[in-house]
Amino acid sequence: MTRGPDQHATGSQRLWQRFRRNRAGVVGLGCVLSLLLIAMLSPLIAGNVPIVCRYQDQWYAPAVVETVRRIPIVGRIVRPSKPFGLPGFDAKSELSDADTAIWPLIPFGPTETSTQSFASPSSTHWLGTDEIGRDIAARMVHGTTVSMSVGVVAMGIAGFIGLFIGGIAGFAGGWVDAVLSRVIEVVICFPVLFLILSVMVWLEPNIVNVMIIIGITRWTAVARFTRGEFIKLKEQEFVLAARASGAGTLRIAVRHLLPNALAPALVTLTFGVAQAILIEAALSWLGFGVQPPNPSWGNLLRSAYVHLRSDPYMVYPPCVAIFVAVLAYNLVGDALRDAIDPRTELQART
Repeated sequence: MTRGPDQHATGSQRLWQRFRRNRAGVVGLGCVLSLLLIAMLSPLIAGNVPIVCRYQDQWYAPAVVETVRRIPIVGRIVRPSKPFGLPGFDAKSELSDADTAIWPLIPFGPTETSTQSFASPSSTHWLGTDEIGRDIAARMVHGTTVSMSVGVVAMGIAGFIGLFIGGIAGFAGGWVDAVLSRVIEVVICFPVLFLILSVMVWLEPNIVNVMIIIGITRWTAVARFTRGEFIKLKEQEFVLAARASGAGTLRIAVRHLLPNALAPALVTLTFGVAQAILIEAALSWLGFGVQPPNPSWGNLLRSAYVHLRSDPYMVYPPCVAIFVAVLAYNLVGDALRDAIDPRTELQART
């Protein structure tokens, strides 16, 4: 008999105990965390400014400052290190042999060009260079930031919309539920990619618009699951007890129903991140997503496809990155779905 989860563990601890029994899910979670870490620390991994350096008898940390500036709100407060933040300043040429500098693992910027165009993978350029001499490895690292940001932010928007509409529909019931359910069904009927393309025609193609458009078109699955959970939970004893104790409608919905309805929505959002990464890659491939010279896996793949016959080495990195990211999020979603399902715990005890 297989030993079940600790009976004295909290709900989150039991969820983790069931989750970690799924080895594929644990591997997927490791890949997801690695990609998120690369995205957050990309200036420290690939860049044309030092992590730490001594220049003109003063110490600077330009790559560290650039990493900190990626944090929301903080980026508006912290300013780039001068002179490293100036447009015309070239750290590689300005730093002399007498200056002390610790460079990133890949000492090339994502938009830095060179005369070594179409250079094959080597010890200098690990994944080679593209048609204008930009280091592919550096662009892949910074493209990770774009893909992870699009996935997480877009599904954050979708999650907020879906939880709000689904919660109102499930809790209110009656004609409110009927109207909102019809709205959800209408939006589901639209082909998502064509709907996004139709909207993107009227907007400037950039990462912010991509995240917003994906978010406002991918909320329906979250809304349906949230609605179902609210309908199931609102007649439970703990809700009736809260209502009898004088709790208001808003307090019952936010404090009691919403936390218990988050689990199915979280599984849907995990799968949605993988779909958002694919959608961003497709939009960038078609020219509606992130625009060059800013790197993303989608426009890297498009550039590689143009030179597929003459320089096939360029196509493998973005293909592998997209495959690994999508597979990892799907594995996490599968494992999380099994961990939330109470039947999994019953099977583990038998």
